[in-house]
Amino acid sequence: MLQSNFQISPVTVNNLDALRNISIQTFTETFSDYNSEENMRRYISENFSVPKLTAEFQNPGSSFYLISLKDSVIGYLKLNRGAAQTEPNENALEIERIYVQQEFHGKKVGLCLFEKAKTIATENHYDYIWLGVWEKNTKAIAFYRKLGFMEYDQHVFVLGSDEQTDIMMKLNLI
Repeated sequence: MLQSNFQISPVTVNNLDALRNISIQTFTETFSDYNSEENMRRYISENFSVPKLTAEFQNPGSSFYLISLKDSVIGYLKLNRGAAQTEPNENALEIERIYVQQEFHGKKVGLCLFEKAKTIATENHYDYIWLGVWEKNTKAIAFYRKLGFMEYDQHVFVLGSDEQTDIMMKLNLI
């Protein structure tokens, strides 16, 4: 599967439903085996509701991109700048979410989304890109390390009633 077959497009008000659907699907596929059904249900209802996603979409510091293959959405990217970041960082771009349908893991979909983020960061002269990744998501940690990200801190991520540790990683661009 060639990367040129993937199409990345900004989310618009007309495809917020597609964003919500892929958000729920990919989050469930990624984390349901490691978390209680109750915590998953609670997190999804609080964070992927129409009002919540609409508010995030309308935040001028955030941007979403869908990645598609043959008109089917297979993943998405969420970026944050300035005050929209989940942790304050000067002159940095946060990758809050790179999520890809499980059947497309290992097929360079995540890499395409990362390259989109890196292009945006470079064009806007950010010093670095950063993200938080769950300490138990070893595949994602390995992926980001392979791209050159280094661990530099950690923060708490709350999933339902469970406080989890995210490893914060960054990639210097200067």
